[in-house]
Amino acid sequence: MSHDALLIVSALGAIAVLVFLIAKGKVHPVLALTLVAVAFGGVSGMKLTAVITAFQEGIGATLGPLSIVVGLGLMLGKLLAESGGAQVVAFRFIQMMGEKRLPLAMMLVALIVGVPVLFTVGLVLLVPVIYAIARETKSPLLRIALPAMAGLSVAQGLLPPHPGPMLAITNIGADVGKTILYGFIVGLPTAVVAGPVLAYFLGNRVQVVAGELTAAPPVHPARLSTPGFGLTLVTILLPILLMLQATAAELLLPKDNPWRTGLDFVGSPLVAMLLAVLLALWSFGFARGFSAPQVLGLLEQSLAPAGGILLIVGAGGGLSRVLRESGLGDIIGAQVKQAHVSPILLGWLVAAAVRLAVGSATVAIILASAILKPVVGLDPTINRELLVLAMGAGSLFCSHVNDSGFWFVKENFKLTVPQTFKTWTILETSIGLVGLLLTLLLSRFV
Repeated sequence: MSHDALLIVSALGAIAVLVFLIAKGKVHPVLALTLVAVAFGGVSGMKLTAVITAFQEGIGATLGPLSIVVGLGLMLGKLLAESGGAQVVAFRFIQMMGEKRLPLAMMLVALIVGVPVLFTVGLVLLVPVIYAIARETKSPLLRIALPAMAGLSVAQGLLPPHPGPMLAITNIGADVGKTILYGFIVGLPTAVVAGPVLAYFLGNRVQVVAGELTAAPPVHPARLSTPGFGLTLVTILLPILLMLQATAAELLLPKDNPWRTGLDFVGSPLVAMLLAVLLALWSFGFARGFSAPQVLGLLEQSLAPAGGILLIVGAGGGLSRVLRESGLGDIIGAQVKQAHVSPILLGWLVAAAVRLAVGSATVAIILASAILKPVVGLDPTINRELLVLAMGAGSLFCSHVNDSGFWFVKENFKLTVPQTFKTWTILETSIGLVGLLLTLLLSRFV
């Protein structure tokens, strides 16, 4: 067997071991990624000291531009949750759009609320609203719940500054602003199909009673008021708008234009998120009656999930660097070029396969971006932003029992396991497929 063939077989074996460790062995992804990276590096013929060096450098290169952005995003999401802003946005949208457009209204609310918060946090925020609306309007619970879940899921998988898309952007060198723009172009119709359209067919077929909540909504004794609708929207969308205007400045202004320099600065992910958090400290914090110690406590609480997320992302970056240093990237890139396989389709397939096997959307996009990174380096014509969207769509494909989100949805809406398959799994599968099709369609125009 040639060296190239041996390296490819070793890589496939490493991925199989990774999937087994996480899915069957219940090994934490951080440990599994680290063990597989070191083992593959040794088998590939790299010096062991070079393997460790590459792994550590990969962690640093990945977390360097990403860690603070993720931390700031968690802070913004926590402040939004505690301020009551999510409920303000939900009820205002419903009021404006009317009862007939409730599913569409809930999808839009979830998409907006989902920009700064993780999926589970967004669902916790919106579950009380979903139950209340379903009871008041006597609508089937899933007719309201499915569009909300679709909006949150699309935001999680396709839109920065969420960790998955941000990691892929960092890994393959995509532009943040363009990814956001294309993400909305692909994400909005995807969420409509997987949310309101799907709810129309499934809302009445799967009967769920909108009774009492599984858990009581959180109490905020220190909050004196809720933020206004406009202020909430501005605070949530500020980082998105700043990053989009930086991309617009790059396209419209020459490099030496001082306005472009300033817009590039405030539109960088780090500065955009920092400015949004500073605004949120007032709009969601002090202006709502929280004291300085209470705001500090909220910020400290918000960072609790950051450790696990960043360690997984960092270990994925280490594996990516080991794969590249082994020479595997050049081999895969050459094979893909000869086979004339669409990199967008390949990125989706890799992410979807890992999602099916492991369950974690984050691990799926980490592994997909690690494998596709060398391919991008060999072909400058690949649209990196669309590749990020394809991997994001693949990472959401077909959630089932090995995904913690599957059980989170089941418990929050009191579904049986078969009902969860008939609703949540179909919804996630729809997002994965529609997201891929729209991304491929958009690739013909950009």
